[in-house]
Amino acid sequence: MPRITPFRLAAVCMLALSIPLVPAAAAMGKGVPVTVRVVGTAGKVLAEKPVAAKTTTIPTSPKATCFGKGTGGSGKPVTLPGATALGALGEAVGADSVLRPLLVTDHFSFGIAICGVGGDLVKAGSESSWYLKVNHRAQSVGGDQVKLHAGDEVLWDLAPSYPYPDELALSAPAKATAGQPFTVRAFSYDEKGKRTPAAGVAVTGAAMPTGSDGRTTVTLSKPARLVATASDEITSARVPVCLGGKCPGGR
Repeated sequence: MPRITPFRLAAVCMLALSIPLVPAAAAMGKGVPVTVRVVGTAGKVLAEKPVAAKTTTIPTSPKATCFGKGTGGSGKPVTLPGATALGALGEAVGADSVLRPLLVTDHFSFGIAICGVGGDLVKAGSESSWYLKVNHRAQSVGGDQVKLHAGDEVLWDLAPSYPYPDELALSAPAKATAGQPFTVRAFSYDEKGKRTPAAGVAVTGAAMPTGSDGRTTVTLSKPARLVATASDEITSARVPVCLGGKCPGGR
């Protein structure tokens, strides 16, 4: 079972206040348009999608026992008022089966803690937890207290331990020519949102990792969604590149 060490307790309190939504969730109003990205184990992107963040009601789960025996949820519904980072995750979960099953608990007095999203779980006996960033900045309060505005980018990442990994971002042209190389650039954002060039990063379609300036060259034969990855950083958002008037489809 996972240990709740002093750090773990703080991490759960501050960052694991995440409650995913199920299909029966209720909502009010049109909501605030934001983008939600969920990155699971080993940097795998589970979902990246636009949602309307709004008041959302979701249940907790008795199966959410990753923090120890007897710490499962009551199963009672919880309402998240307004446009919040937690509510946005809930909306994404309700719209995408890849993010289910969802395991959260209301056992702790400080708030709702998350054990798993889409089968990716807080690991037993580890310091892993769900890490929240909005517009590349780590949040110092729980997701239910983070108010969102139109256009915000919300990231939930299953971080293996503390200190939390930096977040990658990728800059690439919207259009390119098949077989012709073009330059992309990777950046890394720390918890405060400070951006620096990311060296040694792998990019879709690139033969070589990024250099010290974060740049590398990509060659594509068909439209693609490019991502930047590194073993110790959070996978970037996917950047679509169109070729010959055709753009990448899929998720």
